[in-house]
Amino acid sequence: MVVDTVREEQALRQVTERLVENFGGTYSAEYIEGAVAAARRRFAGHPVRTFIPILVERYVRRQLAATGEVAAAVVGPETGRTRKPKHQAAGDGGLPETIQETWSASRRFAPAAVAAVIAALVVVTVVALALAVRQPGAAPNTATPVAPITVVRGVVGSEKMAFFQDVKVVDALARHGVKVEVEPAGSRQIATSIDLEKYDFAFPSSEQAAERIQRQRNVTAKYIPFSSPMVIATFTPIAELLAKAGVVHQGAVSTFDMGPYLRMVGNNTRWDQLDDNTTYPVRKNVLISTTDPRSSNSAAMYLAIAGYVANNNTIVQGSDAEQNILPTVARLFVGQGYTQSSSEGPFDAYLATGIGPTPMVWIYESQYVDASVRGQIKPDMTMLYPSPTILSRHTLVPFGESGDRLGRLLSTDPGLQRLAAEHGFRTGAADQFAEVTAAHSIPVAKDVLDVITTPTYDTLERLLDGVTKSYN
Repeated sequence: MVVDTVREEQALRQVTERLVENFGGTYSAEYIEGAVAAARRRFAGHPVRTFIPILVERYVRRQLAATGEVAAAVVGPETGRTRKPKHQAAGDGGLPETIQETWSASRRFAPAAVAAVIAALVVVTVVALALAVRQPGAAPNTATPVAPITVVRGVVGSEKMAFFQDVKVVDALARHGVKVEVEPAGSRQIATSIDLEKYDFAFPSSEQAAERIQRQRNVTAKYIPFSSPMVIATFTPIAELLAKAGVVHQGAVSTFDMGPYLRMVGNNTRWDQLDDNTTYPVRKNVLISTTDPRSSNSAAMYLAIAGYVANNNTIVQGSDAEQNILPTVARLFVGQGYTQSSSEGPFDAYLATGIGPTPMVWIYESQYVDASVRGQIKPDMTMLYPSPTILSRHTLVPFGESGDRLGRLLSTDPGLQRLAAEHGFRTGAADQFAEVTAAHSIPVAKDVLDVITTPTYDTLERLLDGVTKSYN
């Protein structure tokens, strides 16, 4: 079902592009987009979708060709007085010729289908005619569609808040008649403890959390509009220090070897025990700062990678493997002390307080890129790609038509995909992410190759439960 909907969205985008190319000299692109959206909405709920793009294009094309004449007839440019449109005959019931043509051609089809299509076109005609009427002297290409705004409420991972609060994103969604209101939460919280009844969609940061939500709400639809690999935000002096210890491999894009790091943690190695350490000689264990694994997806992804490495570079499967690695992975979290519930907290601390309390922070690549675009990254800050890493696929689960509509827009609209890239997310259009990072000289991996597959949802939950018990 989702695939067909996405295909329809892509086909309608192509329809809009063709209409803009043909009628852009008379109407603004926003006006044409609104006309297409209005026509499409009249077919909402119809089970047969194959011919919807064809019907929408045929009608909107006729309407755009006709409305210039209609506007001139309805508003007399020489006096500003309203007049009766020339092609509204006395016996046609007040319908323009375009509707009469559609009626004549439609008699060849089934009566029920004809009634539905014609009723939709009549309403769209009224809307389009109203939009076409302009004040005398107004430029012909300044009209914008008056689309009703639908408020869509959702709960999202905190790392996506900046995206939804961006004025450009708000404006882009408004042009589609959508206003999104979001609340932040840890992705695991979204899947386990938040009451989702009051929301139109949930947007955690992983497929695993989304899978649990789908089970609970008996929902099959989902959208993955963008993704982000996990990375480590640190400082150049720390990276150089760990390079001497064989953990970091420096280059144009530096990597962080999880194998030597786990051995270091297993030996309770402190920073002041590292050779030639004049950079950060503090008496605390070498540990990456993370979020709370009991509530946050980013910490769960950290656990999945660590579990893979501790299990001899093999995906964890079965109770024996789970029990064998739990002592190793639990150290990564228990030794940190207090941790926050979402990834926004530790990364904000990294940006604000510097190397002292948080020499290494586990984050999404998108957070670092977004901060770089906004000029928040200082010269001594750097990003490392853990080896192996994991790809966090941000997954939107809709709970109704409005949530489903938002999922389609985020997944297929070129403007929104571009804005997602500006906020550091990798989308289906890899060139957009490359353009953003190149424009701001952000050293990122062009292709993230050393990526593992997460364990099953149930395995990951048991590991998380085991780590939770270790806190006690």
